[in-house]
Order: sequence, then C-alpha cells, then structure tokens
Amino acid sequence: MSPLFPALFPALTEASADPDGPGAHRPALRFGDRSLTYRELAAAAAPLAERVTGAGRIAVWATPTLETAVSVVAALLAGVPAVPLNPKSGESELGHIVSDSAPSLVLAAPGDRLPAALGGLERVDVAVDVRAAGSSRATTDHAITDHAPEAPALIVYTSGTTGPPKGAVIPRRAVATTLDALADAWQWTGDDVLVHGLPLFHVHGLILGILGPLRRGGSVRHLGRFETAGVARELSEGATMLFGVPTMYHRIAEALPDDPALAKALARARLLVSGSAALPVHDHERIAAATGRRVIERYGMTETLMNTSVRADGEPRAGTVGVPLPGVELRLTEEDGVTAVEAYDGESVGEIQVRGPNLFTEYLNRPDATAEAFTEDGWFRTGDMAVRDPDGYVRIVGRKATDLIKSGGYKIGAGEIENALLEHPGVREAAVTGEPDADLGERIVAWIVPAAPQSPPSAEELAGHVARRLAPHKRPRAVRYLDSLPRNDMGKIMKRALPHD
Repeated sequence: MSPLFPALFPALTEASADPDGPGAHRPALRFGDRSLTYRELAAAAAPLAERVTGAGRIAVWATPTLETAVSVVAALLAGVPAVPLNPKSGESELGHIVSDSAPSLVLAAPGDRLPAALGGLERVDVAVDVRAAGSSRATTDHAITDHAPEAPALIVYTSGTTGPPKGAVIPRRAVATTLDALADAWQWTGDDVLVHGLPLFHVHGLILGILGPLRRGGSVRHLGRFETAGVARELSEGATMLFGVPTMYHRIAEALPDDPALAKALARARLLVSGSAALPVHDHERIAAATGRRVIERYGMTETLMNTSVRADGEPRAGTVGVPLPGVELRLTEEDGVTAVEAYDGESVGEIQVRGPNLFTEYLNRPDATAEAFTEDGWFRTGDMAVRDPDGYVRIVGRKATDLIKSGGYKIGAGEIENALLEHPGVREAAVTGEPDADLGERIVAWIVPAAPQSPPSAEELAGHVARRLAPHKRPRAVRYLDSLPRNDMGKIMKRALPHD
C-alpha cells in the first residue's frame, strides 16, 4: 500500500482494531433519530463487506438513509466498486445504468420497493439495527483492510444531458486526495460536525457529505430531507458546518427575515458551503446581512470531484469559486482547447481544464468518450467557462455548450448576466441563453420568473439594469417570462428544457 494513500477511514480502522478505545465511541453517522458511533459503524459495515467481497460491482439503492451510508462504506472496505442509483430515476435510465455497469448485487433497505429495471439483480437487504449496535454486543472481529489507490471506489453516472448517462469510474486515489485537499482548504478536522440534506447518489452528497466526515474522524447529521427548521436545530445543537446547493440557500435566505432562530443558528456555524451550481450574489448578501456569516463556494464535477474552493482562511467573495485546491492544476484555454488564456483580468473567458490526482479514471465502457474528454497532455476538458480575477480567484460564467454567447464580437458568459438579473428586486429566478441573430451573431435572451407575476419588470428596465452593472453589450435583447424554470434534482436549471419557438 502506498504511504500516500493510507486507509480511507483511519477512525473506522482504529475502532475496528480497538472497539473499546476512546475514538470508537465518537458519533459517526446520524440520520434523524438513528445513529451509529465509529465502533457501531464498523460492526455494521464489516460483515456486509465480507458478504459483498468478490462480487464484482454492486449497485446501491441510494435513499437518504443510514442503510445507504453503511452500504457504501461496506463496499469501500471490501474494495468493490459501488454504483449509487438515484431512486427518482425512470425505468429507462435505470435500465441503461444497470446494463452498462453490470452489477451482480443491489443493496437496499429491507422495506425499499425496487423498480422492475432492477428485477434481474440479486438483492441484499441491509438491515441496520441501531438498538443492537448500541448494545455491549456490538463488536466486530472483522479486519478492515485497504486497497490499491487506483482501484475503482465508485462508478457515478453523469446527468446525461447530451445523451445516455456515462459512468465515471472514480478511483480511491481521487476520493482520498479530494477530501484531504478540502481538509486543507476548509481547515476541516475530526471536531467538525457536518449537517446536510443532500441526496446520496452523487459526489456532493455522498463523497463530500458522508465520506468526508468519516475520513476526518468527525460526524455527519443528515436531515433526510432539507428543511430550514432542521438546519436551525442541528446548528444550534453543535453542528459546525453546513453543505447545500443554491436552492437550499435560497430557501434559507427567504426564511431568514421571519426566523430569528435560524439566523442565530447560522451565525454559530464555522463554515457554510454551497456547490453544484452558482449561488446568486443576492442570496449571498441576504444571508451575510442577516447572520454575519459568508457562504463560501467550491467548484467540482462528477469526473473531477473538487477542483477549486474559497478557503476558510481566504476572502469569501460572492460570485467566485475561489482558487485551485492543493494538487490541482487549472488553466483556461481558447476555443481551440490548446491556447492558454493568460490574462487574470476578470474579463477574458476561457474553458476550464484541470489536471491532478482528483480526476476520474475513465468513462465505463466508453473509450471514445474518455479519449475525447482529455487533451493529448492529460488535461480534462470540463466544458465550463470562466474568467480569473487578478488575485487568481476563478469565476464560472457558464457551460461551453449552453452558456457561452458570442454576440457582437464578444464572448459572454451567461452566468454573470444571471447574477446581475437576480440583483433586481423584481426578479425571483433568471436564466440566460443565446439565440441566433442576423446582426449580432447571437442575441442575449433572459428567461425571468418575476417576484410579482402581476407586475413584472419590463424588458427595458431589466436591460438597463444589466447594462449599468456589467456593460451595455451584456444586456438582454429579449426577455421571456415564465412561472418557473425547469430544474433537475440538484436544483440546476435545465436550459435545454426551456420552451423555444
């Protein structure tokens, strides 16, 4: 075993070796009123690990439960790649994932009803009896070992916005180095208690939100379902960190004026982290004004885990995702994908490419897609567009495929226009796209959910608002009003689902 990659969960290893040691009784996982210490987690996961050892790949029915967390930990202890399945996926998508990844087993809680697409898999019921785990009989004689750094840890399927979902093979090396880099950036220790309510079928909720605390020897309290009352309760009762997506922080910002208990609880947090999409500046400012705490943002994706973050000891600047994490190389490139954008001027747009130990190994069964995703010298093409401020902070301005607008000779990122629109008091939600224009090449189109549907701000008012904050050439040339914007499970706006003429 390489000394650079010790056991993924040192605290779990210690608890397994010494069930009566002081660290063995530290809280590890809590879901609602059900919880496990490190000793109890070892007792629950180790026999399951023995059961799945040699199983090839296993699927995990990834509900937001203790059973899902124990299942994934058991797979990692066994060295068996786990495929987290989104319980909200349709039959067709699940069928594709099962066919593509070919798991031999599916792990699920005893009461879970599985869809027909999983009917051909052998089922293993994962029954976590917390009452038995809490008794004096909850010991384990099962050895916990480590596995090669390059061995697959997880196969996480992408959202499939441009075709069938692809399975990103994430090695143990990427999990360990990403979590350790975040520990450096966030000053994350075993004393931290994380609260979150994210789904457990993607890297944010599962790797950062569950495996992150376990690697540090800390604990996580999962809300099961996100509610501002749950956030207030847990932060008031000793939790130190909150992970969320912009939709969650927007709900927090909306609730703060009428909920002094929530404001007080957030003010006590050591770290508030948002990710998976850009957090609008307006929500940043509302939360900071009510709590005195700044939300920090980080940037990552399934294939790369985490790339950048605002550091805990850095400036929490709204609208940026901070600087590259330790060990991560980041560059911006021109449209040719080779020429570097050298300017740190906050204006020059380029595609983000990254290189480092945080990267996935391959797309399962897709050598063509894997080769296309990397440059000849090993940089991963993220498809995200960004600019860099003079001090190196990265600001995401959108996706290359949907958010890079070429208008009047300028390259414009949709993200910064969206943030500007969200600063207008008459705008509740905003999305920006480009559409063909005979004169400009593309014109900027704003999709607006007004705060007051009966009296929405006019197109002229919104255009002037953007022009004053950014530049005249970035103003929307057309405005379309909607009741709501189409979003996926993570709260990301699905621009391809916007109505087009």
